[in-house]
Amino acid sequence: MIQAKTKIYDYPKYWAECYGSSPFLPTSKQEMDQLGWDSCDIILVTGDAYVDHPSFGMAVIGRLLESQGFRVGIIDQPNWNSKDDFMKLGKPNLYFGITAGNMDSMINRYTADKKIRHDDAYSPDNKGGKRPDRAVIVYSQKCREAFKDVPIVIGGIEASLRRIVHYDYWSESVRRSIIFDSKADILLFGNAERALVEVSHRIARGEQVQNMLDVRGCAFNLQKYPSHYNEIDSSRIEKPFKEFVPQNPYEYDKPCAGDKEQSTTSEVSVIQIKPSKHEVENTVVRLPSYEKLLNDKILYAHASRIMHLETNPYSGRALVQKHGARELFVTQSPIPLTTEEMDFVFGLPYARVPHPKYTNKKIPAYEMIKTSVNIMRGCFGGCSFCSITEHEGRIIQNRSKESILNEIKDIKEKVPGFTGMISDLGGPTANMYRLGCKDPKAEANCRRPSCVFPSICKKLNTDHQYTIDLYKSARKIDGVKKIMIASGVRYDLAVESPEYVKELVTHHVGGYLKIAPEHTEKRPLDLMMKPGIGTYDRFKQMFEQYSKEAGKKQYLIPYFIAAHPGTEDEDMLNLALWLKKNNFRCDQVQNFYPSPMCNATTMYYSETNSLKKVKYKKRNIINTAKSEKKRKLHKAFLRYHDENNWDVLREAVKDMGKSHLIGDKEGCLIPSVDSVKKNNFYQRKSGRHASKRFATKHTKNQFKS
Repeated sequence: MIQAKTKIYDYPKYWAECYGSSPFLPTSKQEMDQLGWDSCDIILVTGDAYVDHPSFGMAVIGRLLESQGFRVGIIDQPNWNSKDDFMKLGKPNLYFGITAGNMDSMINRYTADKKIRHDDAYSPDNKGGKRPDRAVIVYSQKCREAFKDVPIVIGGIEASLRRIVHYDYWSESVRRSIIFDSKADILLFGNAERALVEVSHRIARGEQVQNMLDVRGCAFNLQKYPSHYNEIDSSRIEKPFKEFVPQNPYEYDKPCAGDKEQSTTSEVSVIQIKPSKHEVENTVVRLPSYEKLLNDKILYAHASRIMHLETNPYSGRALVQKHGARELFVTQSPIPLTTEEMDFVFGLPYARVPHPKYTNKKIPAYEMIKTSVNIMRGCFGGCSFCSITEHEGRIIQNRSKESILNEIKDIKEKVPGFTGMISDLGGPTANMYRLGCKDPKAEANCRRPSCVFPSICKKLNTDHQYTIDLYKSARKIDGVKKIMIASGVRYDLAVESPEYVKELVTHHVGGYLKIAPEHTEKRPLDLMMKPGIGTYDRFKQMFEQYSKEAGKKQYLIPYFIAAHPGTEDEDMLNLALWLKKNNFRCDQVQNFYPSPMCNATTMYYSETNSLKKVKYKKRNIINTAKSEKKRKLHKAFLRYHDENNWDVLREAVKDMGKSHLIGDKEGCLIPSVDSVKKNNFYQRKSGRHASKRFATKHTKNQFKS
């Protein structure tokens, strides 16, 4: 398996190493003077408030660069109406590093219904409006205006998920790669520590950014990509035409790469591309151009599928995509960090608190995670509505137990007012720590979009013993009273380890545990790439059993998505009936949010099931709730108990020929108008103005609505 040439902690330090580490990275000239700096080598610009904590990307990047010997300054939440704020630290000696922050600026600013949010958890006192729309583009333009000749490096989740041509939900259009609109010199995708360290040292040595095309995890705006690459067209991998094509790289219900018995199957075989190291490193896949994708939804779905196919860091290839006369060149996905490298990153000297300049102002995102510990990265779940896999990768990157326990001890020392409560040991998923493929050869060649759908791959290690041992060791640390698990639990994995569920339920749940079945019906669940509701029932049974054994009254809080692509009105009706049958009343609910690059966004835009072979004729068309009326209806089904939704639900239920569900009899979903008048039936006691709000409420016990 391919290994990185140089560990991120093995590079020779830059000359400014002599200055050592700073209590906080400077955000003003005055702070630079106090450190004895005459200039910054690298200036980072972020849309978030500066919190020196490893859960904030800019702190991680800043501390990592500092560990390499660079003098790093931070410009946080600058006023973008002029270039003045972008000049306050002076001219950087090497480059500007730009990110929108921990969240995409458009998702941060707008709801799923495109309404403006007036709060921002990553800003002091939760005030919205501290960052511009499309922050990476705006910040890049201002940095260029301030210092024309300084290289610009963009990264973070906003840049990462817009690295190729992508559908933009807010403008309802296909947009070109963000590197073109930002006019940046280089884009780094993923968490990007490895690429960032290499690029920084090479810039420091005087190398031009356009000569760094061998760095993994990068995208470039070029006139022409390197001539030594062997180009193959994306249609050679899968043709988006009407002709029958036997190879299907997305046929996820067949054995994965490396299975010996695969050759015995009589059905259409999975494409098992096993390129040699030479072929992978010297082959580039050409995606359809920006101009071709502008008005061709089927070709867009095809391009999206090919991009997802080429994300394996060991067998995925570089991509190239025309934008007018220019070429977008995307190098191979980055090699995951080793455990030693992860320990190094999380062991840097974080202050673990917001910058002192915020005085008594509270930053909600920090308040939520100040005593949390990130134990891993990545996700092999492949949920189609989520972009974590596209950003962090499918291969789990783990920290050592020793590193995690040391961070808990660090929290005890550094976090003001620590009460003994650790709010989370997790990551993108709580229980994927130290899980992964048992067969390195298969992992290196696997093209499955998910390791757990439609069923758990037999090559996947599902042993939770490392996680159990970690939990047990963490709760034994002197001064720690409670270890909570707040990250989402992948319950289809959890049920494979009853011992894990028992440890979780007995010691790490504070009354409520949030999990995400997302739906109850097979049609939308298949398109979400989520397990059937029967798996939820199995987990619920185990949860209740171990809660009872522990003598605790604890409840599951299930999350659901409305208006996901492929969801019919009947699916939402059945979900509403399931909620009522199980005495759940959802308070805060959300429609599907088409974020860039995820598979479900491709479905939303193309109205095509891009999880299967894309073709123009006899294509797999899926129903997509796009209109405001339809999205409101699907959301209303989740809040069937809210009297404000009864009129629209009555109309919809009648149109569906289900009038028997209207009334006050057992089995009815909503009351009739006469029932309400006579009996004040189903009087609402909760909702937007309730004094206590939960994402999902249960009508029994403590969950009174």
